[in-house]
Amino acid sequence: MKQTLGNRIAEKRRARGLKQDELAEKLGISSQAISKWENDISCPDISLLPALAAELDCSLDELLTGEKKPVVQMQPAENRKKVDDMMLRITITADEEETVRINIPVPLIKVALETGIDAKTLMVNGSMQNTNIDFAGIMKLIDQGVIGTLMEIEAPDGVHICITVE
Repeated sequence: MKQTLGNRIAEKRRARGLKQDELAEKLGISSQAISKWENDISCPDISLLPALAAELDCSLDELLTGEKKPVVQMQPAENRKKVDDMMLRITITADEEETVRINIPVPLIKVALETGIDAKTLMVNGSMQNTNIDFAGIMKLIDQGVIGTLMEIEAPDGVHICITVE
């Protein structure tokens, strides 16, 4: 069965940890409008789509079609951000209600690797202790100008992990 626009809006809203009224407030509309969208009773006004996609952290294409285009890019040296201004974002969703978001400044990872500290010790409450993320490999990619979503993993137990460099 193909996922509806309403299903995608609801799924992406929950993944961002937003309640209907919080999303409605950000968009300047009523929470009833969000409810109608998510229940496929009505659709968002076309003028709201860019702001809705931005709040749901997805592209318009992904919001409307459900198809995510690859977002990894190799930046030429002259267009690269300074490493000091970059962020590594790791999102772990165990179910619709339980999401862990970890945002690590890239300079912190770099210092941890240079000093021999396991980057996993930077995580709050050991939330990454059982993962095998190659932070040194990620730093090599960053140094070569790679940005965007590096990896998305959908495990059979329903756990979703997304690693993004911005």
